[in-house]
Amino acid sequence: MSEFLFGAALRLSINSYPNNHYSIYNDIDPNSEIPYPAPVIKSIKFTSIPVRDQDRALDFYTNKLGFSILTDQHFNEKQRWIELSIPGAQTGIVLFTPDGHEDRIGSFTGISFLADDVQQTYNQLTAKGVEFVAPPKTEAWGTSAIFKDPDGNQFVLGTK
Repeated sequence: MSEFLFGAALRLSINSYPNNHYSIYNDIDPNSEIPYPAPVIKSIKFTSIPVRDQDRALDFYTNKLGFSILTDQHFNEKQRWIELSIPGAQTGIVLFTPDGHEDRIGSFTGISFLADDVQQTYNQLTAKGVEFVAPPKTEAWGTSAIFKDPDGNQFVLGTK
């Protein structure tokens, strides 16, 4: 009897939420609704790249990588808030170093940029003077290369 009541209560609670969900790892009917609300976080708005010289960094990211300026305004006595857009992307880049985080400048960022053709992009960027750690390398999962900005920050350029 308690299993029947628990099952009925579970079905009732599942049906009172708005999103569909199905998994082979649970017994939720694919036509029922999930027992929790939709996520609040929708995407990554921007990521920050720590830089020493914002003018030099701005020149690199706009003239060599082809990013566009969304915002360039005074932030405090030491820095500006410089937000860039990547053509065709939703996530932006901010050239900004928070106080106390200067030690992050010149490190591996963990940021991976996507290119349809890594070799072609490598050739184009190398011709513009962008420094690569090594030429593109093809693995079973795709092709990638690592490049640096003027501050020594390192980024992955890869395929899907």
